[in-house]
Amino acid sequence: MDGTAMHPSESIKSSKSEALAGKRIVLGVTGSIAAVEALELARELIRHGAEVRAVMTREALKIITHHTMEFATGLPVITDIGGQVEHVKLLGDFPDKADMLLIAPCTANTISKIAVGIDDTPVTTMATTALGSKVPVIIAPAMHLSMYDQPIIQRNIGTLKGLGVEFVDPYIEGKKAKLASAEEVAERVIRNLGRNDFRGKRVLIIGGSSEEPIDDMRSITNRGTGETAVQLATAAFERGGGVDLWLGRVQVPVPRFVNIRRFRTVAELLAMVEGIDHDIVIVPAALSNYTVEKEEGKIPADKEELVLRLRKCPKVLASIRKKKCTLIGFKAESGISEEELTRRARERLDQFSLDVIVANDLRKVSAETTEVLILAKKGKPKPAAGTKREVANLILDETLRVAK
Repeated sequence: MDGTAMHPSESIKSSKSEALAGKRIVLGVTGSIAAVEALELARELIRHGAEVRAVMTREALKIITHHTMEFATGLPVITDIGGQVEHVKLLGDFPDKADMLLIAPCTANTISKIAVGIDDTPVTTMATTALGSKVPVIIAPAMHLSMYDQPIIQRNIGTLKGLGVEFVDPYIEGKKAKLASAEEVAERVIRNLGRNDFRGKRVLIIGGSSEEPIDDMRSITNRGTGETAVQLATAAFERGGGVDLWLGRVQVPVPRFVNIRRFRTVAELLAMVEGIDHDIVIVPAALSNYTVEKEEGKIPADKEELVLRLRKCPKVLASIRKKKCTLIGFKAESGISEEELTRRARERLDQFSLDVIVANDLRKVSAETTEVLILAKKGKPKPAAGTKREVANLILDETLRVAK
């Protein structure tokens, strides 16, 4: 022990993932009231392993102080370009330059200045340098909606997109174009700097639980939370895929950064299957094996006995298999041996001509971690264990290996 105190930012580093481990992000903060959210954004990037160096305009300093930003990042904040030529050190064309310039929040004023090459603030000077050095630039705007919709601002956004700048669209609420959430911005950073091995591939994840209505109040369903589907969709997005997420009933937060469609019953999902034109389809959904004739209204609660007559649902995997895609199925069991789990999974894989099947024993699933067996058409089962995000990436690795 050398007696050196650890900065509080170190205690959260890589607490969510190591997706940005070893990456240096220059975070530009401009004079939007959303500058207060830059603190949480900096922390979110650090939670994924990044080193964050903040650069602030004078207008941003009217909203939050450089001391607050330094506390959030653990590093000195740049508020002026001086004799240390900070813009060149950080973003100049050198081997050790930062990995990205992220401007969040970004005002209409800053967007327009960057678009026409004006660099009269520390943030715009960083942008000029980054664009000249071909450092990736992401901009997350935040302003009043009338400013965001202004034709010149939209034209300047188009100009910057033409130069390769990536935009994280604001969340429109009433008359405000609000800064995208810290989670969404961080995911876009991860995607931009990630391995991009799913780039150009359209990926469909079908997850959550179906519900078969008994009456207007009650339904038959499964216990699935939908978390596996959300983790797979997030991981595929981070790896550059074009991701669609079809969800039944879920018990976990749903990401805003992927395209989402909802279904309730197996019949509704089967109708959606007709529109599948994806390269890869992954189906961890907990779908009902049986449905029931729905009663209109609410069945009285005073009955001593209620008999439900169930009928078998069509298999969704069979319908999807008619499509030309790489198809990944799942098989959940409980209380059986690994040998029996493997046998049943292999049987399901052959039955529906799957490219890969993921099998697990529900006793080995917790809120944070899971254990699975990954089986392809050929070869031995591959065990995978860890956090649900880690296992999701291992499933995607195998998917990519067998992809058509």
